[in-house]
Amino acid sequence: MKDHVFNRPIKKQFEFDADVAAVFDDMLQRSVPFYTETLRLTSRFAGLYLKENGRLYDLGCSTASQLLDIERGLEHPASLLGIDNARAMLDQAAKKIDAYGSSVEVYEGDILTFEYEKADVMLSNYTLQFIRPPVREVLISRIYETLNEGGVFIFSEKVISEEKKLNKELIDCYYDFKKEQGYSAYEIMQKREALENVLIPYSAQENIEMAMRCGFRHCEVIFRWANFATFIAFK
Repeated sequence: MKDHVFNRPIKKQFEFDADVAAVFDDMLQRSVPFYTETLRLTSRFAGLYLKENGRLYDLGCSTASQLLDIERGLEHPASLLGIDNARAMLDQAAKKIDAYGSSVEVYEGDILTFEYEKADVMLSNYTLQFIRPPVREVLISRIYETLNEGGVFIFSEKVISEEKKLNKELIDCYYDFKKEQGYSAYEIMQKREALENVLIPYSAQENIEMAMRCGFRHCEVIFRWANFATFIAFK
C-alpha cells in the first residue's frame, strides 16, 4: 500500500500506529535512501557473525523485513527474534512470516526492559533515534552485555552534522530525495513537524563514542548517504 499518511493535516506526533504500519514498507523504501542496499548489507554482516544454532535479535523489528532477509541467506540453523512495542507493526510482521512459512519469531515488548538471552548479533534499524537520549546509552549497555564475546551490534541511524551549514545542506539533499520519490513539499513538512522532538538524531561521531563508552572495542561506519549511516560495533 502506498504511503499517503502525511498528505492531510496532522493532529498528533508521529507514532507507529495502524495507519503507519499499513504503509510502512513503502514508507521505508521512499523515505530511507538506499534502504534495500542497507538491508542487504546488514544481512550480509549479520550472517558472517551469527553462529550455527546462535541467536540474533532485531530491536524495533517493525514488519520483520530485515529478519526475513537474513533468514533467506542463512546456511545454518539459528534463532532470529524481533522485538517491537507497536502491536500494529507486529500484526503486519505476522502476516509476512506466515506467508513465507518463516521460523522468525516476533515479540511485543519494550527493548529497554526485554529479558534477552545471550546472542551473537544484535540489530537496530533506525530505532535508537526514537529512544530518549537520557536512556539511550542504557540500552546500548544492555546490548553490549547481551552479546557473546566476539559478537556484533549493527545499527542504522539518521545522523546530523556538527557543522551547521553542512547539516542544512544534508537536510536539503534528503528532502530533494524525498521529492524524487513522489512526496510533496506539504507531506515532507507535515512529517517533519510530526517527528519534532520524537526523532532525535546524534552525529556519527556521537554514535561511535556512545558505543565505545558502553564497552565495544571498535565501532565504525560501514555505509553512509548524506545524513543516513550504518554502523558496526564489535564486542
